[in-house]
Amino acid sequence: QVLLVESGGGLVQAGGSLRLSCAASGLTFSSYAMGWFRQAPGKEREFVAGISRSGGSTLYADPVKGRFTITRDNARNTVLLQMNSLKAEDTAVYYCTADRQTLPSNSISAYDYWGQGTQVTVSS
Repeated sequence: QVLLVESGGGLVQAGGSLRLSCAASGLTFSSYAMGWFRQAPGKEREFVAGISRSGGSTLYADPVKGRFTITRDNARNTVLLQMNSLKAEDTAVYYCTADRQTLPSNSISAYDYWGQGTQVTVSS
């Protein structure tokens, strides 16, 4: 059974930082590209960031470029999302995802497994 478990969400003031973590089990972690999506109330789920199997290639949505950084540790089966300079519009539930492809995709349909999500709330 594949499990993706997110942690690290919470309440932070605008301009602050949070680091999300996703622990993966039940899959050969290094064989999956990993991604983060988010969903705000009343909005569709949207791509945030993705990272290739090796970690050598990353992809970011325009709204988070320069503020968010995605990394992975294949030895520990974890993927991290460092979020800096947070804005109120970053408030959402953040989801960790896994994709069997080598390179990350910004398409929701590309991903095979999803975590339950972690809430990030940024107060202005």
